[in-house]
Amino acid sequence: MTTISLIAMTLALTATQDSSAAPVRPVPEVDLARYAGRWYEVARLPNRFQAKCARETTADYELLADGQIRVVNACRRGDGGLMRAEGRARLARRGGPTSELKVRFAPAFLSFLPMVWGDYWILDLTADYGAALVGSPSRAYLWILSRTPELDDASYQRMVAAAAAQGFDVARLVRSPGVAGGAASPPVARR
Repeated sequence: MTTISLIAMTLALTATQDSSAAPVRPVPEVDLARYAGRWYEVARLPNRFQAKCARETTADYELLADGQIRVVNACRRGDGGLMRAEGRARLARRGGPTSELKVRFAPAFLSFLPMVWGDYWILDLTADYGAALVGSPSRAYLWILSRTPELDDASYQRMVAAAAAQGFDVARLVRSPGVAGGAASPPVARR
């Protein structure tokens, strides 16, 4: 009887874990020419490389002739100083979907090392390319981006709901100061 109960509990736990461990799925395709340009960070999961970013976080993307994308991330620290990092992005797999990218901020001479390339997957995108949800298949990284410094609440809630549906811990999202709603606006509750 105890063995049967233990097996039943294990199966129930496994079934519960399987639903949240489903693979992260990006949007099918992205028009990278439309995606290029400036994006403003609206919210993110905390991460070590943005720990000193206090406000005005932006990402600029520029398509290059070789098919790669020039990436320039910038933010203001708490003391007002500007932090800036330039990198490159490329398709994650040759011939793969344009929604699955790899990005590196390490020096170009290290680009042959796989570990300097991080996943950058576009998980949701409004039809007008006004808001985007970007994350990693490991669920360690997540950003909500907008073309303008302020994102309407309906679009924000859509992105948070899309992230929650993909198994991201949206309770950990941190709103970026200066964006509509600011830090006081909580994410939607996890379902």
